[in-house]
Amino acid sequence: MSAILLDGQMVHYEVLGRGRPVIFLHGWIGSWRYWIPTMQAASIAYRAYALDFWGFGDSAKVPERYGLDGQVNLLRGFMDQMGIGRVALIGHGLGATVAVMFALRYPEVVDRVLAVAYPLDETRLHPRLRSQSPEELVDWLLERNSTTEPVRVEAAKTDPRAIQDSLEGLTTLEAREASQKLTCACLLVYGEKDPVVPAPSDEVFLGLPFQTHGIVFDQSGHFPILDESSKFNRLVMDFLSLGVGESPRMLQLKEEWKRRVR
Repeated sequence: MSAILLDGQMVHYEVLGRGRPVIFLHGWIGSWRYWIPTMQAASIAYRAYALDFWGFGDSAKVPERYGLDGQVNLLRGFMDQMGIGRVALIGHGLGATVAVMFALRYPEVVDRVLAVAYPLDETRLHPRLRSQSPEELVDWLLERNSTTEPVRVEAAKTDPRAIQDSLEGLTTLEAREASQKLTCACLLVYGEKDPVVPAPSDEVFLGLPFQTHGIVFDQSGHFPILDESSKFNRLVMDFLSLGVGESPRMLQLKEEWKRRVR
C-alpha cells in the first residue's frame, strides 16, 4: 500500500505503469480498488494513479474535509506532492464531480476529463443514495460475484458521512453549467440502466459544447467500469489517445461509440 501525508493525514493511493499521468477517481460507493482492470489497461501506455478520497477506503477519516471542496483540495495536494503536472482525470460519480470541479478551478493542469455518471441534474439522483448505508447500496446496485467483490469489501470501509457531506455540496453546484464552462476535452459516460444517476435526455446531450461529448452504455447500470469492462477500457484508451485540442466527438467516427438515439 502506498500513501502520502496531507496536513498530517494519510491519503492512500496506488500507481501502475509509465508515461503521461492519468488519475482515476472513485465514486460514492467503493474505493480506488474497482479501477484496477482499467488501470492495468491504461498502464500499458500511461502512468495510472488511483487514490481514496477522505473518508473512503484506506485514506483518513477527516469529517471536516468530506465536502466537495475538501476532496478537490485533496486532489490538488496529491498532485503537488507527487510532482504531477498536466494530467488526464477519469472519475465516477463523486469522482466525476470532483474532476469537473478541479478542471474548472485548475484548467492549466487538466488535459482532459472522462466523467462517468456525472450528475448533470442533482435533483434526479436516486434518494436511496442519501438514505442507505454503503453496504446496502452495494447490495442494491451490484450482483455478488468476483468482479464486484472489490466494491463490496471496500464499501464497508466508507464513513457514511463522507457520502452525505459530498451530496450536500451538490445542492449548490450548478453541475450542468459547470460542464458548459470546461475548456478541456470532456467525455460524459452513462449507464442506460443506472438507477442512481439517470442518463441525460437527448436534448441535454445535443446542448453540450463542442469539446464535450456524451456516450451511453446500453447494458450498464451505475458501474459501466465493471458491467462492460472491456468496452469501457477500449473507450478510455481511445479517449486518452485523442490529439491535444481534439474534441471527443471525433470518437463518433467509430460506430461503437455512437450514442444510441432513444
